[in-house]
Amino acid sequence: MRFDVLTLFPAMFEGVLGESMIARARKNGHIELNYVNIRDFSKSKHKNVDDYAYGGGTGMVMGVQPVYDAWRAVTGGEKVFTVYMSPQGKVLDQKLVRELSEKPRIVVICGHYEGLDERVIEEIVDMEISIGDFVLTGGEIPAMALIDSVARMIPGVLPDSSAYEEDSHFNGLLEHPLYTRPEEILGKRVPDILLSGHHKNIVAWKRRQSLFRTWLKRPDMLRKAPLTEEDKKFLKKLKGKRRSSFHSGVFPE
Repeated sequence: MRFDVLTLFPAMFEGVLGESMIARARKNGHIELNYVNIRDFSKSKHKNVDDYAYGGGTGMVMGVQPVYDAWRAVTGGEKVFTVYMSPQGKVLDQKLVRELSEKPRIVVICGHYEGLDERVIEEIVDMEISIGDFVLTGGEIPAMALIDSVARMIPGVLPDSSAYEEDSHFNGLLEHPLYTRPEEILGKRVPDILLSGHHKNIVAWKRRQSLFRTWLKRPDMLRKAPLTEEDKKFLKKLKGKRRSSFHSGVFPE
């Protein structure tokens, strides 16, 4: 999968996406990242990319010409799925991440200042995406989050699908608690069930813990989560209990 990133600050990306899992995925040819400096396409004498907004107001607006020409340079004018990182966009969630991971190529536009001239958005952008209901200085950090979340869903990037299928949000629930060695530290032990070697019981425990954590921390997610009859029976046990009475993310069964 290829990502073409149009940005005013291409140097920002390698510090994040040039390390760890994404770096290995690039080295192994699973993903390709191409950073394009929008300023290189400015026809202004001083390579300006912004100007004052019509109608007044504070802040500057990125103009059509450099953004559009940068986009044409990487797409050849052909239709490539194009995303604009914007606080006005659809909020990125795991469902959208999965949909995006099925595309062979994505152009990601990072805005700056007050944003882009509306006309270039109308002309080339297929989807505006936000990473939350807040505003950042530019679209670079949201673009990194988008690329990282989508890349890990691409076959070959992680060892196998099980590496992400138990992640929080993948199946509409938060992930169960995690433990590693030693068995006891800080006066706390790993739950006995995880040391039992009984696979069926461990799977059931993980599911109940995921349900409990979602009920405790993000009860809003339960309205859309795919729940079995067994799940619903377990959640009924929690009705009437005060969330504030639980000081741990582990349900005391």
